[in-house]
Formats: sequence, structure tokens, C-alpha cells
Amino acid sequence: MNNSMKRLSGWLWPALAAVAVVWPIAGHAQAGDVDPDALALLRRSTDYLAATKQFSLVTDTTIEAVLADGQNLQFGHRVAVTVQRPNKMRAERIGELIAQTFYYDGKTLSLNLPEQKYYATADVPPTLEGMLDVARDKLSVIAPGADLVYANAFERLTEGLTSAFIVGEAVIDGVRCDHIAFRNAEVDWQIWIQQGDKPVPRKFVITSKRMPGSPQFVSVMSNWQTASAIPDATFSFVPPKGAQRIDFLPVAPAVPNK
Repeated sequence: MNNSMKRLSGWLWPALAAVAVVWPIAGHAQAGDVDPDALALLRRSTDYLAATKQFSLVTDTTIEAVLADGQNLQFGHRVAVTVQRPNKMRAERIGELIAQTFYYDGKTLSLNLPEQKYYATADVPPTLEGMLDVARDKLSVIAPGADLVYANAFERLTEGLTSAFIVGEAVIDGVRCDHIAFRNAEVDWQIWIQQGDKPVPRKFVITSKRMPGSPQFVSVMSNWQTASAIPDATFSFVPPKGAQRIDFLPVAPAVPNK
């Protein structure tokens, strides 16, 4: 065993031993069933967000990619998200793979790529949910944090569930949370929800079960703000000087199964 592996083992073995002792206790909670208490915690969080007229947060996200030889790589980015219901959103993403800013002012969706000096703009429906659907289905754009922005986030997240259970309590960025695990046919996913009177999500993990290597998407959420006034200019896009307008790439039509 080389020195780096010895150092890793020094960190890993105590943690693995702790998991081996604790997990059989937590394992009784899963049993392959959908625990109503787990659903109640998720429902409380999604209802809270749906009722919050405006909020902003910062997410630090890690995306895993699996190479052809099976090696996993991780790429990180930070996104500052601002939402004002019923029809305004902005998300600024900075990271290894791409830098972009996403604007929605209630009428148009604009995506700005400052490093490439390109931008695209399209007319979209006058609601957050309608905009998110059109962005995904017709423009091939996935808005950051979209899963939790929908007013019906609970129904969307729990569709097709085969398992849901409370893992236990955890601390994310110094905040005590309830850790909940879910499973459906496509993915396993986990969410950490802040305890107390503001049950916002603090961490979100999705593990693919269909893709080789089971890559993960991890998002840690911080700096939640729900009371600050948000100027309308936050959501308005003005093309930068010298930027070139391009079209969104159309989504290819689905090929019917034969």
C-alpha cells in the first residue's frame, strides 16, 4: 500500500467502522417501503417554498461524469438563484464547465454566455411552471434548482416512489437537518431539510441507477434569504455590448418505439 493510500485509510477506516455500527439500526427504517413520516417532512419543505413569494440562495454543485474506462470525474460550479413568484427568476452559474446567466422576467427567457459573448432569448409562458416546462421540453434548457421551484414540487418529486425513509439527523454547514432518502426506478435521491420554522433544503443528492458508473449530482444550498426586497432589474436582461444573439437549439423529436 503506497503512502497516499495509507493516509486515505487513516481517514476512511474509522468512518467505515462507524457506519458499520450505526447502519443496521437505521436500516430498520427503510424496509423498501414508503414511510409517511418521510413524506410529511418533504411535503412541509415543498409547501414552505411554494408559499414563499420570493427567495434567494447559493448552491455549490458537483456533477460526476464517468469516462469510457469507468473512471469517475467531478466538476463543480456555484449558482446564485433568485426567485420571485409567480413569474420571475434569475440564476447565475460559474464553474469548470460553463459560465452562464439565466433570466426570466415573466415574458421572456434569456440565456447569456459572457465568456463566449453569445446570448439567446425566447418568448415563454407567464408563469414559472410554464416557463420551466417550455425551457426543458422545447429549448433544451434545465433551469438550476428547477425541481424545487415548481409549486407542485412534492408531486413531481414523489412520482413513482418505491422507497422513502428517514435516515436520521445531520448537520449541514452548521445547521441541524433531517436526512431523508428516496428511491424510484430511475434514481436514488436524498435530501437534507433544515429543522425549525424554515424547512428549506440544505443538500440534495441524486444517484443515477441507469447510467454506467452510477454518477451523482450533489448540491449544497446556503445563504437562504426570504425577506429581502428584490428589484425588478434583477430579472431583466440587457444584451452586453458586443454580444451576438443566437438561437436556442431545438429539441429533437422523440423517435417512437418500434
